Amino acid sequence: MKIQDFCDMNKFEQIMSNWAKSTGLATVAVGSDGKYISDCYNFTEFCIDLTRGCPEGKKRCEKCDREGHGVYPCHAGLVDFGIPITLDDGTVLGSIIGGQVLPEHPDENKFRATARDLGIDEDKYIAALQKVNVKTSEEIHASADLLGDVINMFVRASYTSYQNSHILSELKTGISNAAEQLQTANDKVKQIDGFSKRQNILALNASIEAARAGDTGRGFAVVAVEVQKLARGMGEASDDIKKAINEVTQTITSLDKE
Repeated sequence: MKIQDFCDMNKFEQIMSNWAKSTGLATVAVGSDGKYISDCYNFTEFCIDLTRGCPEGKKRCEKCDREGHGVYPCHAGLVDFGIPITLDDGTVLGSIIGGQVLPEHPDENKFRATARDLGIDEDKYIAALQKVNVKTSEEIHASADLLGDVINMFVRASYTSYQNSHILSELKTGISNAAEQLQTANDKVKQIDGFSKRQNILALNASIEAARAGDTGRGFAVVAVEVQKLARGMGEASDDIKKAINEVTQTITSLDKE
């Protein structure tokens, strides 16, 4: 199951975009396979172009993406977050990752050492670092929690709506199939009615022949009685079936209207 299978991704993107504009933090949503399922918002030159732009930096960043949970310090010295996107039953569909902010004004020497370790031009690294937003720990935690809560509520509500639509579709299909089966049963009842009428005629003819034949027609009389009983029984059974079919038909018609 993928988020894209049941979510309105335009609304999903709108939530992400509005949050990014209001907080100044970076974010992106990924599926359970780790691939991006949304646009990237507020991604910094420091992270994307420089840190992730070198092989070792990319490797370390991807490790943080996989292992980071909640709000945490990344390997390069910024603060990131990772929040799982789950259904009510705990099924994990993906996660929201982001952050790319500083919790305080940076120690330039520390970041120069990181640049040397990663093989990045120090001056470019520091110039990009100076463009990174600084947020308090409380602001970062509150922003991450807010996005996680809103996205998870949206995804779970969308999934519930998707499930309900699926159930309703199956119910309508079931109602349609039941209606067809009832029509078939109705046709069979009509056949039974026809048999019953023909047997009544046969019983009447047998009675007439028995009366004409006198004593020798007693066999006809016995046949006539048995045929009448059978015809009567078939007629009663037919009436019971028709009554049951009518009741079920009324119930299905009522459900179909709803």
